Amino acid sequence: MKKFAMIGASGYIAPRHMQAIKETGNELVAALDNFDSVGIIDSHFPNASFFTEFERFDRHISKLKYERNMHIDYLSICTPNYLHDAHIRFALRQDSDAICEKPLVLNPWNMDALAKIEKETGKKIFNILQLRVHPGIIALKKKIEEGPKDKIYDIDLTYLTSRGTWYYTSWKGDISKSGGIATNIGVHFFDMLSWIFGELKQNIVHINTHDRSSGYLEFEKARVRWFLSINYDVLPDEIKAKGQRTYRSITLEGEELEFSEGFTDLHTVSYQEILNGKGYGLEAPRQAIEIVHAIRNSNPVGPIGEYHPFAKKPLVPHPFK
Repeated sequence: MKKFAMIGASGYIAPRHMQAIKETGNELVAALDNFDSVGIIDSHFPNASFFTEFERFDRHISKLKYERNMHIDYLSICTPNYLHDAHIRFALRQDSDAICEKPLVLNPWNMDALAKIEKETGKKIFNILQLRVHPGIIALKKKIEEGPKDKIYDIDLTYLTSRGTWYYTSWKGDISKSGGIATNIGVHFFDMLSWIFGELKQNIVHINTHDRSSGYLEFEKARVRWFLSINYDVLPDEIKAKGQRTYRSITLEGEELEFSEGFTDLHTVSYQEILNGKGYGLEAPRQAIEIVHAIRNSNPVGPIGEYHPFAKKPLVPHPFK
């Protein structure tokens, strides 16, 4: 049984990590979050120590090590995007491996610095890239690998996940903390595309605002028009009519890829792979991090050339500006 600690226990994604730790037969011994609405811990590890102050959490981890001879094998990181880098560093310096939610970091050079700390400490950094363990995505990768070697596929990626105005007050609405729309809700799709279709050749940004981002990516084996948004108004009318607030679509050569099912246990699968020595390490998401960093720092050219059809949907002002 491995010992785990967690930073970021009250957010949306933390329960999936708790479930993964439990279902792989391991133990969460300590958790930290500055927000104390963490009753979810009771469903998984009611005996885990909980802290709202980093200093007390840090001291507790040290006491476990030096007074109870208890070593924390893994630190799970489920904190806001801009804190991942610092919390990974903390994990490694506590002699623990880090398991971090996506995006691993916000900037490519953060990965270079972390590589030095990995080497210095001998500990490992793992990124949760759950689409890479989704059976439908694995099957697609196999299909592409076994298909014509010189074929370049045409893909449309659309991901709309409606958020209320709270989003702009939270850290997610602050581009310096979340990395913006493309980073916050799109990085795992860009990683999946990189994993399947190879090296990036071109990255054009058509739209990049507070509530949407759209552009064109060309990989070795794919041309991708993509559109991401958190604005309810851009949802197709038929989705609104069903009372739904989320729409996800990936078409390959005009055919819809069906992978809406099978998401419930992907964190558990990811943890099992890490525990078996097969997890995705520091370098795995590099191209995706480079893609979202470039999007964040590009000057959008508007809906010209190979743009996603949704890129022409009317823009709306920021609700608080």
